[in-house]
Order: sequence, then structure tokens, then C-alpha cells
Amino acid sequence: MFVIEKPSFTMQMHPVHKLFGLLMIVSVVGHLSYNYRALLQYIRSKPVAIAGTFLVCVLILLYGVALNNAIPETIAKPLDELAREAEEKGL
Repeated sequence: MFVIEKPSFTMQMHPVHKLFGLLMIVSVVGHLSYNYRALLQYIRSKPVAIAGTFLVCVLILLYGVALNNAIPETIAKPLDELAREAEEKGL
């Protein structure tokens, strides 16, 4: 969402995702750095590794579903055009 700056795409993925995505990244980095050794020991367990792999696959699948949930062209084109005009005017 940071790379594709089309209003229709932002509406598609919901703007709140940007804020919570950044907060999640900061939280994950802090958590991993604080609990690095304990997490390595925990991940070595086979059931945990399988569950973690499954959850990562589910997240990737859900992201793919969201990307394919397109906004109709009759709505997307006018929004993208309005955003282009606003950028040209410096709004």
C-alpha cells in the first residue's frame, strides 16, 4: 500500500492497515530482539514449526484474496482521476 498510491487500491486494502502494519512491524522487531534466545528454543519444537508454517501460509493466502478483491472500474477510475488532479494541484 506504500508503493501503489491509487485511492481505489487504498480503499480496497483499508487505510487503517498502514498504521497498524507499521505498529505491528515495530512490535515484532522489539519482541524478537527482547526474546531472541527463548524464541529460538521454542521454534525448534516440531509442532511449533509446523503450526508457524501453516499460519504463515494462511496469511499469504488471505493477502492474495484481498489483492484479488478489486473495486469495480466505475468506482476506481473516477477516484484515481480525482487523486491525480489533487496531486497536480498540490492538495
